[in-house]
Amino acid sequence: MKQTRFFLITALFIAILAGCSSPTAGTGDPQTSQPAAELPTPMVRVTSAPDPQSALTIFLEAWQESDYASMYALISEQSRQAVSEEDFTKRYRDAMNEMALREVRADVLSTNLNPESATYNVRVTYTSNVVGIIERDIPFNFRLENGNWRISWEEGLILPELRGGNNLSMDYQTTARGNIYDRNGNVLAEQTQAVALYVVPGELLPEQESRMLTELSLLTGLHRDVIRSRYAFAGSDWWVPVGEASLADTNRQIGALRGISGLKLVDYTSRFYDRNGIASHAVGYTAAIQAEQLDQYLRAGYARNALVGQSGIELWAEETLAGKSGGTLYVVSPTGSILSFIGKSEPRPASSVYLTIDRNLQIQAHQALGDFRGAIVVMERDTGRILAMASNPDFDSNLFNPQNPNTQFGITSILNDADRPLFNRAAQGQYPLGSVFKIITMAAALESGVWTPDSMYYCGYEWTEITGRTLTDWTYEKCVNQMRDLGIDTCDFRPSGDLTLIGGLMRSCNPWFYHIGYDLYRQGRTTAVADMARGFGLGSLTGIEQIVEQPGVITNPPVPSGEVEAVNQAIGQGDVQVTPLQVAAFIAAIGNGGTLYRPQLVEKIVDANGVETVIFKPEARGTLPISEETLAAIREGMREVISNTRGTAHNRFYNFRTPIYGKTGTAQTGAGLPHSWFAGYTELLTDDQTNIAIAVIAENRGEGSEYATPIFRRVAEIYIAGRPQARYWWETQIGIVSTPTPLGGIPTDDNNNDD
Repeated sequence: MKQTRFFLITALFIAILAGCSSPTAGTGDPQTSQPAAELPTPMVRVTSAPDPQSALTIFLEAWQESDYASMYALISEQSRQAVSEEDFTKRYRDAMNEMALREVRADVLSTNLNPESATYNVRVTYTSNVVGIIERDIPFNFRLENGNWRISWEEGLILPELRGGNNLSMDYQTTARGNIYDRNGNVLAEQTQAVALYVVPGELLPEQESRMLTELSLLTGLHRDVIRSRYAFAGSDWWVPVGEASLADTNRQIGALRGISGLKLVDYTSRFYDRNGIASHAVGYTAAIQAEQLDQYLRAGYARNALVGQSGIELWAEETLAGKSGGTLYVVSPTGSILSFIGKSEPRPASSVYLTIDRNLQIQAHQALGDFRGAIVVMERDTGRILAMASNPDFDSNLFNPQNPNTQFGITSILNDADRPLFNRAAQGQYPLGSVFKIITMAAALESGVWTPDSMYYCGYEWTEITGRTLTDWTYEKCVNQMRDLGIDTCDFRPSGDLTLIGGLMRSCNPWFYHIGYDLYRQGRTTAVADMARGFGLGSLTGIEQIVEQPGVITNPPVPSGEVEAVNQAIGQGDVQVTPLQVAAFIAAIGNGGTLYRPQLVEKIVDANGVETVIFKPEARGTLPISEETLAAIREGMREVISNTRGTAHNRFYNFRTPIYGKTGTAQTGAGLPHSWFAGYTELLTDDQTNIAIAVIAENRGEGSEYATPIFRRVAEIYIAGRPQARYWWETQIGIVSTPTPLGGIPTDDNNNDD
């Protein structure tokens, strides 16, 4: 917690501070007036004092820093016999916390110096975050002990009213926490009455189960199968939590819910997150103040039982959403009786936060992931505003609230889940990018001047330019797998043949990009691809700020003998690590003409009177380091991925009218199935909607064209039409998955698959 420096005023006092040889006594170089903060060496705490002025200075500076051990070391031996260091520390900490201390100032009013004793009359001014200014004139008495000056300490040196074991006590008046809304004013988080929902399996009548599942699904937004799975294996007399709903929504369905055997409803009032937490990783959650946070929040003016933001927007906007508590500060006796009144203030209403998130798109984008681990980021192409950020699995934000009866059951399952539901895969997940990275390698090739969009290269099954190594194209791997699976001697997957560089991107030809990475390295341009990746925003934070993110990894191939690393990097493998948020950002930049925007998650802040106090605007953070000609060639290749009949995503966009520019990717992980990627942007034909960029990853599912590409299409359909239009190939109907869920792609033709 921020503390301000003490100001010790009187001419004598300042002179001693400036001239004292003690490292802790000086505030700067007297010859240069350089502030102490700029000195090359840090200050060192000194607990011996050759004069009372130095002792007072050190004591007060230690107080400012809550360094109670150093303070205790400066009190007299007689004082130490009267109070232990533990009790001394507790006395100060409790008083400072209870008064919600923001800063303290000490002004020396007068001095009385004697050979072996001294008294400094000090005006101590406390500024409380709740009740404002508290001012007391306090005499500090010193005595000389073994050549060092020590303070004769007693409780009145904190406040005179605390003598005799008295304490401070703040009676808080809190204000309702501000709401969090989506871009359209739909509530995502609010203070309201809610209902915890339970099922007692042994009391549930079989003929009522289907009706119950339907009603609970409508109420909570959870799929029927998810609800059923929560109580399927529970004991017959267990109360199994199945979710939460607002009291208002519950009352609207109360007629249908009433009379269902085995269904229990328990009311509570607290912070509530709609539909178990829409965009839970972005919105975050509130929880009780943790032990290690207590001093910080008490000093800031929070009651001990307050709920505070612990992640996401709830944490980032804590001061905005919490408002300001009011309170009355009392002096109470050791038995708890009120002895006197010190100060009082009224609470200040909280403000609310409006996000760029679109509630409907967010809900359906998350549903589009199904039961796949992965992430989706949807961003306005021309502004950087985040419309949806889905990370799966997610978590129920309501479960961190101790007032929610479900908390005791839900927290353990979240923390013990091996799939790490609290982990935001969209911004924190770092993955190899696979063939989507070929966009960057193509940019490096074109900017080098060695290749043009029309440069030709033969794309065969194998690549053998590095002596002693044979690398393969995805067409070879598909051919081998087909022959093995079907027991045949020939296959349908032929080499792609002669391709322009644009055609190489369209076909996602591995040998083309192996060749580029290898050739650039041999020419001495060993960092060309890595530098281009950094220019596209990879390997560094996007600057989104409101949520935790990771920078990813982009390394330079070693020199010499880094050919293999350079070749792997050229197809997005090796050490390459990116986040879906980074990918959405650079894909948007390709679509908008080259501007890399800082991803924006907050639209505005509105106070309790409805006044927009802060409005956030799109912020450019850079420009792609490529020419207009290079950008045009990349766009052409990305368009042909979809529009060309040989494009790796062509068949997945059959009958899709809105032009899509994109790139498939299949990222090998070294264990299990590869990650499935698709990233692209829209080029809408009307002015009714803003163009978007979308990045999709499905962890360890298979090839990019088989999983991530259909998911991308569904999200685009939801954005354009408001709901899905076509079923996935693994669904029997939209939202209904075939059983069992297939682990690999359906064999079609070589146009729908890539490496």
